[in-house]
Amino acid sequence: MKVLVIGGGGREHAICWKLAQSRHMPEIFCAPGNAGTAMHGRNVPIAANDVAGLRAFAQQEAIDLTIVGPEDPLCLGIVDEFTAAGLRIFGPNKAAARIEGDKVWAKKLMREAGVPTAEARIFEPTAQELVQLRQAHRGDDFEMPESVETGYKMALRYVSTRDEGVVVKAAGLAKGKGVFVHDDPADALLTLEKLMVHRELGDAGTRIVVEEILIGREVSILALVDGSTIYVLESAADHKRLGEQDTGPNTGGMGAFSPSGLLTEKDLEIIEREVFVPIIDAMRRMEIEYRGVLYAGMMMTAGGPKVLEFNCRLGDPEAQPLLMRLKSDLVDVINAVIDGTLEDIKLEWDRRSSLCVVMASGGYPGAYEKGKEITGLDDAAAVENAVVFHAGTRRVGDRVETSGGRVLGVTALGGDLQKARTTAYEAVRKIAFDGAVLRGDIGMRVSGR
Repeated sequence: MKVLVIGGGGREHAICWKLAQSRHMPEIFCAPGNAGTAMHGRNVPIAANDVAGLRAFAQQEAIDLTIVGPEDPLCLGIVDEFTAAGLRIFGPNKAAARIEGDKVWAKKLMREAGVPTAEARIFEPTAQELVQLRQAHRGDDFEMPESVETGYKMALRYVSTRDEGVVVKAAGLAKGKGVFVHDDPADALLTLEKLMVHRELGDAGTRIVVEEILIGREVSILALVDGSTIYVLESAADHKRLGEQDTGPNTGGMGAFSPSGLLTEKDLEIIEREVFVPIIDAMRRMEIEYRGVLYAGMMMTAGGPKVLEFNCRLGDPEAQPLLMRLKSDLVDVINAVIDGTLEDIKLEWDRRSSLCVVMASGGYPGAYEKGKEITGLDDAAAVENAVVFHAGTRRVGDRVETSGGRVLGVTALGGDLQKARTTAYEAVRKIAFDGAVLRGDIGMRVSGR
């Protein structure tokens, strides 16, 4: 069989790595891929958001199964396009993917479904105001049109009255850079100006959500959904902040581990009952069928679990430790979701722990340079129970170079979390590239080391 994986990050390398172990022995293609995915199949120079180009390639190559990694093509409706063309594809359709692509819509849906989440206020201009805002913005000489001043000023007024910190979220897709946590509300005022006036995140930040800061332990709960059956996967946790001790700006993720060590079976039952079931039921009432991975970023607060956000795909870097622990055949699992037979399968997991350390380019999540040679990859791959998943990499002749913000996800298995940490960092120390940035405390909030 022929399988096409869409994306070019660490998650997609992990998917290709797992597919290569399948009993179905698939021929693997990855678009656009990276230096790591090329070790398991053929990279295809088509951008992940080029839906028409990907559909044409899948038809030309008679692809049997397409797996979508990132959120952008899902929110663009790639599943709808492929399905209409008679192509088999894994992921939620455009209507369902809105749960990640539109945080305003998602927050309203959570309220309607009774899903526990942070208290929030939504600030959004009308459709006409959005058009005027786009037409008026011309760079540094931009002046706020009178018609949208009210929405911006309402947000300013609301944040100015807060006595405690707030979280400001861009409503649209921002590649992990659209969430701003401010312990001092005064600092949030500048973020509002950057998003709503200067549009530093483009259309993604025109509409915003302002939330209370939730205090507790953050975990990632992912579930497979086949339209009716919900299958909650093993738990995971990630580290969003750039700096150690969870300091600095939010990123797409600087590391992750599984299991999280933060949840009991009772916690998982509560999350399934109070989060996944009502949100899927709410979408079903709207005649939206969800098929694929549903990711709930949760905060385990003193008042119980509350949703931080929903994603419509595997997390990155959570996918790396999860897929290292998954013993079941990934092709069989994906086919069960597409066919609506999820209730007939039982996933098998490696009982060991797994931990992923992200190595990033200097300057990330802001501007960074590309083209830095990466050395020590073979030595790191030789470390027992470790796998180096590529993200922002490319092969140039005999060299592997950096080509993105998050460059590598060095992932390891161990008898417990501390052993997985030790192995992952042993492999990390064998790798070098100019300006490399990483955290040295991945998993420490659980292991205590």
